[in-house]
Amino acid sequence: MSVLKRAFCCSIVLAAAFAAAPAKAGDVDIVDAKARKTANGWSFSVTLEHGDTGWDHYADLWQVYTPDGKLLGERVLLHPHVQEQPFIRSLSGVVVPEGVTEVIIRARDSVHGTSPQEHRLSLTAE
Repeated sequence: MSVLKRAFCCSIVLAAAFAAAPAKAGDVDIVDAKARKTANGWSFSVTLEHGDTGWDHYADLWQVYTPDGKLLGERVLLHPHVQEQPFIRSLSGVVVPEGVTEVIIRARDSVHGTSPQEHRLSLTAE
């Protein structure tokens, strides 16, 4: 077999191997978060980034916690955002107890679970 033919065969095999390998998507990254006090509680807008690959692996949830660990609210993400990265989703009507001046945002994906990243957000009434 000639060197050229051998190189061509190797490139075909490598291309097939890379095409068959699943795309890697790590933990969800919380890029930004904003909070706004409204008449019906607090409204949160959270920007997430994740290497969503489709229904098998995507960012599927973000949550708002008090600093002492009480869950205040969560936004379930019902579908992957493969072509929309990073993306922003909001949650309204979150009741934050009096005296709480900071919350923690956590995010999750369908394969790795909850990301180790925590985003601390100060609450200020405008």
